[in-house]
Amino acid sequence: MTKPRIATVSLAGCFGCHMSLLDIDDRILQLIELADFDRSPVDDIKHISQRCAVGLVEGGCCNEENVHVLYEFRENCDILVSVGDCATMGGIPALRNNIPLKECIKEAYIDGVTVYNPDRVTPDDPDLPLLLNKVYPCHEVVKIDYFLPGCPPTADAIWAAVTALLTGKPIELPYELLKYD
Repeated sequence: MTKPRIATVSLAGCFGCHMSLLDIDDRILQLIELADFDRSPVDDIKHISQRCAVGLVEGGCCNEENVHVLYEFRENCDILVSVGDCATMGGIPALRNNIPLKECIKEAYIDGVTVYNPDRVTPDDPDLPLLLNKVYPCHEVVKIDYFLPGCPPTADAIWAAVTALLTGKPIELPYELLKYD
């Protein structure tokens, strides 16, 4: 019998949620017994190769590439989970949403205190993904099935959610797994 597949990705985020996934420590061996990894920084596969039971998405959408990847995940994953505050609410990257994009780019590449750019040139290579006017949480782009809050969620919360989804059990996340007090 084939094992279910799991895919993970980091969009506009910091990789903290993937670090929490790795913080399940030796339970990663149990996870590998339950599922095969498809696209993920865990195995460095760049595109989903076949249907996945679960897709874990960290980070929101700040550029066209993020949107494309999120659509790929929605299309190829039976269950899609927004993991962490950036995926669920936009997180720290969404702080730029109250500032016009042109102002953000000018500050980052021309007028920033630590910027040395005597030619006052901003990146415009066609290979760079086009920035969106704002950062979107994942559910504003595609349908999300589950939300796992936290910055980042704890390893135990990720473990509980992922193992429940892979074994067809209801997700139980008691307060102790989600509290930050």
